[in-house]
Parts: sequence; structure tokens; C-alpha cells
Amino acid sequence: MQDLLQQLLNGLSQGSIYALIAVGYTMIYGIIQLINFAHGDVIMVGAYVALGAALMGFGFIPSLLMAMIACAILGVVIERVAYRKVRPVSRLAALTSAIGVSLFLEYIMMYFLGADIRTYPPGILVGRTYSLGGVLITNKDLLVLGTTLVLVVILQYIIFRTRTGKAMRAVSYDGQAAQLMGVNVNNTVAITFFIGSAMAAAAGILYGIYFNSVQPLMGLMPGLKAFIAAVLGGIGSIPGAMLGGILLGMTESLVAGFGGSMYRDAVAFIILILILLIKPTGLLGKGVQEKV
Repeated sequence: MQDLLQQLLNGLSQGSIYALIAVGYTMIYGIIQLINFAHGDVIMVGAYVALGAALMGFGFIPSLLMAMIACAILGVVIERVAYRKVRPVSRLAALTSAIGVSLFLEYIMMYFLGADIRTYPPGILVGRTYSLGGVLITNKDLLVLGTTLVLVVILQYIIFRTRTGKAMRAVSYDGQAAQLMGVNVNNTVAITFFIGSAMAAAAGILYGIYFNSVQPLMGLMPGLKAFIAAVLGGIGSIPGAMLGGILLGMTESLVAGFGGSMYRDAVAFIILILILLIKPTGLLGKGVQEKV
């Protein structure tokens, strides 16, 4: 039982990171029905920005804020340059553009900063371990869980308590009707990229601190797994993205903790196949009827 609780705690921490990334995926998909495969590399950029801030002597919160602001601006630029012109053409064109942006971010970062693995300086987080009934809790776990909780509460407030959030929900429901009612769809999409990319940056610094690794391809696998988490929970649903991320993190941790560490990545893709076969709309997703 003690081992089980330990693995569930580890999975909760890892799943919280997946959930933050998945929120960005599901927000963008909910607005413009685009799977933004460049989202995983925004995570990587955020991790590097935070690393640079930490090396200059800034603490966790200033580094987090710098990374979130930088990646939020980057997200708006990506939407304006790479997606806005091709969105009306076709979803395939936008998807192809997203893959191109992903590769561009990976290799431009590799060109300028190299492919070596880097780590955050010890001063950004002093390592401590606590014991609760035999279950070990590190301050990394507390940092991940606390940061995720705060950011999700802020996000929920923005979406359900502000005019910007109301515009985002209106565009998600019916973009043409929202435009007729005076909502600037392009600005709303840009704001969605702004918020989603800021969440990705937060996930990037948490991932870099939790696994003590920052490198140009670090966003590839977490990005794919967060996409799986979004599909599992119901892509387009923010609560679904959170639920999917946590469930996926716990499942991976249980598999790795009980002798199947080499299969932890495979399990994520098996879950994707099963959810697409059994419930394609995800756990909290809703089916949409279309007239033909």
C-alpha cells in the first residue's frame, strides 16, 4: 500500500505537468479546431527562458513569470505569422504549418544553444524531502502541484468571469455568430494562443526542474503525451484536459513503479488507441452532430 501511494503521488505530480500542457492544446482546439503540434516546443522555449533567468540569479517565481510572458508573446507571433493566413484555407494546411513551426523552434534553438542537456542551478529550488506516513514528498512535488493549482484557478476565473473568457466561449461555440455579435474573432484567437502558450511555459519550467533536464527536443514527448491526455479527457474540454493529464500521469507512474518502466511510453499510446476505439469523444467530451 505504501508503494502504491508513493507511485500515485509521483503520478499526480507528473500528471499535473501533462495537464498544464493539455490545457493549451484543448483551448486552441476548442477555438479553431487546430491541433497545435508546435505547442510542445513552446514548452521547450519556456524552459530555456526560465533557465537563462535562473542563471542570472532570479528565483523561481521571477523566472516563471519571465518564461510565461516570453512564451505568451511567442504564441501570439506564431498564430499571427504561421496560422492566421492558412486557417481559412484548410485544417490540413494549418496542421502542416504547425509541424513546420515545431521543427523550426527545435532546430533554431539547437543551432544557437547546442544540443547538450542543461540543468537548473541548485539555487532555484533547495531540495527537501518530507515523510507522511512513510510516503516521501519532495518540495518538487509541492512546487508542481501548487503552481498547477494556482494557474488552473486563474485560468478558470479568466474563462468564466471575464469578458475575454466570454468571448472565447462564444467563438468556441459558434465563431460566425460571435463575429456577427461584435466579437473580434482574430483577437480572441490571439488571446487564446497568448494564454495557452503561457501555460506551456509554466509546464516547461516545472518539467525542467522536476526531471532536472533542459534540451532542445525536451518538448517532443511531453507534448505528444499531453495531446493524448487531451484526447483522453475530451479535447476541447478544459476539465477533461486536467483529468486526462492526471490519469495519464498516474497510469505511467504505476506502470513504471511496478516493473514496467520500459513500457511507460508505450502505455500512453495504447491508451490513445483504446480511447479512440471505445469513446472517441473522451471521458468528458460531448459528441457533435453534423448535418450532411
